[in-house]
Amino acid sequence: MVSRRHFLNACLAIFLVCWGWVNFIPEALALGGKLPELNQAAPNFRLPTNTGDGEIELSDYAGKWVVLYFYPKDFTPGCTIEARRFQQDLPKYLEKNTQIIGVSADDVDSHAEFCDSEGLKFPLLADTDGKVSQAYGSWLGYMSMRHTFIIDPKGIIRDRFVKVNPTIHSQEVFARLNELQQLDS
Repeated sequence: MVSRRHFLNACLAIFLVCWGWVNFIPEALALGGKLPELNQAAPNFRLPTNTGDGEIELSDYAGKWVVLYFYPKDFTPGCTIEARRFQQDLPKYLEKNTQIIGVSADDVDSHAEFCDSEGLKFPLLADTDGKVSQAYGSWLGYMSMRHTFIIDPKGIIRDRFVKVNPTIHSQEVFARLNELQQLDS
């Protein structure tokens, strides 16, 4: 049985997608903040995680590639598909010395329940006040937009994705990661 919270989250996401508010209302996009520039240092952050490790800081992953993806809401259809695809491809990412990290405004308890429900083995971070999402130009005022950043082992943003199709997104990110890693070899 679906909980009331999951049902309401799904309804909200469907409403936003159907009305196109996430991508087309200029006022909504203005709330997102400025996207960080490519080939510049990624904004560092420290956020609580569902993994039981307390908080995670971006600099904890120095020496590794990071796929940092922002998403609107746990348990919504698009976010669930996107997370499942990243989980499905996780072994390939790990072979490439790459950590996947998801970020949304949901709290740690919601993230823990989402990870348990979907079998996710990568951390989801709780950006409940939206400050990190805003630093990455991914904030709608009450939830994160679907944006992804590839960050290299030195903490430099090497690529970003702002129009994301959750169904194929992990494949697109992995292909670009391979290209970037080959360029660095």
